[in-house]
Amino acid sequence: MQNHKYLVSVVMSAYNSEKTLGEAIKSILNQSYENIELLIMDDFSSDNTFKVCKEFSRIDKRVKVFQNKENLGLTKSLNYLIKKAEGKYIARQDSDDISNKERIKKQIDFISKFNLDACSSRAMVMDSNKVTPNLSYYLPLGLALRYKNPVIHGTLTIKKDIIEKLNFYNEDFKYSQDYELMIRFYLNKFKFKIIKKPLYKLNMKNNISSIHKTEQKEYAAKARKHLKIKK
Repeated sequence: MQNHKYLVSVVMSAYNSEKTLGEAIKSILNQSYENIELLIMDDFSSDNTFKVCKEFSRIDKRVKVFQNKENLGLTKSLNYLIKKAEGKYIARQDSDDISNKERIKKQIDFISKFNLDACSSRAMVMDSNKVTPNLSYYLPLGLALRYKNPVIHGTLTIKKDIIEKLNFYNEDFKYSQDYELMIRFYLNKFKFKIIKKPLYKLNMKNNISSIHKTEQKEYAAKARKHLKIKK
């Protein structure tokens, strides 16, 4: 194992994701950076999501599966998994997206090279040639956050001690929890950069931001107001 010194804990919440979950899990287990654990929360799915997760945990001991007794949503599920994580770094992965084979290695190397507290990457939208974020990628983080979240949530990799210092995701935020987290991250003057090369394939068909646009906007506005960042 080359230069894989630190354990990376990949956290994934899944809800009725049986059709896309397998490929998402494989994209993490097939990473060139092998010193990982994959923590998955089945958020009280009504399909075979939990069964799929358990099958992978039997095949690969790096997979750890949990199940909510009721549907608690992404924010609470992620906080639970992060508290269970044993790694120096927390990496996000959504259950319907796919990570590039080199994603984790490149992100850990990037954090080390620039002495960062967290990083993300751009993403290629599935079934298109679109790369996101576009314009907001070129803006300083503080300026971009005044208008939108330039961070693709599924690509975020952050030091665990930093997210602990931020007191985890704010559970008052059912949506835009990543935006609210990044605003607090910025206001606490932690160091962050986005990798220009897309290291992630983003499924926009089932994307929360696409399905719950109104709610996302409402919670985003709440985050800006609460943290005194105005659009």
